[in-house]
Amino acid sequence: MGIIQIAALGLLTAAVVIFLKETRPEMAVILSLALGILIFIFLINYIADILRTLEELTLRADINIIYLNTLLRIMGIAYIAEFSAQVCRDAGEGATASKIEFAGKVFILALALPLIMVVLETIMGLIP
Repeated sequence: MGIIQIAALGLLTAAVVIFLKETRPEMAVILSLALGILIFIFLINYIADILRTLEELTLRADINIIYLNTLLRIMGIAYIAEFSAQVCRDAGEGATASKIEFAGKVFILALALPLIMVVLETIMGLIP
């Protein structure tokens, strides 16, 4: 499925969600969530290709694979937090969405700290 089909499905779903919000708001949230999951399922092969390519580049560049794994985890946390927060906002739960975003930022910072330390140590090693 290409971007045109995904965009068309998204627009169609948005139109149905607008209608459902007035009559069955709980179904509107479920439909919106289902679309997000469906799009993710369609993208799994593309994501797998990207991950394989990044891993291959990391190995060719002789970079420790743990750095790539950490960056991928950070990206995953960011996407999950954003998706979850958007679903909460669609359901009218802005406060919950903000808390999810905050938790995502804390997890990202916790994962990034070791990488930041390596960069700082490398810089300090270059300074005479």
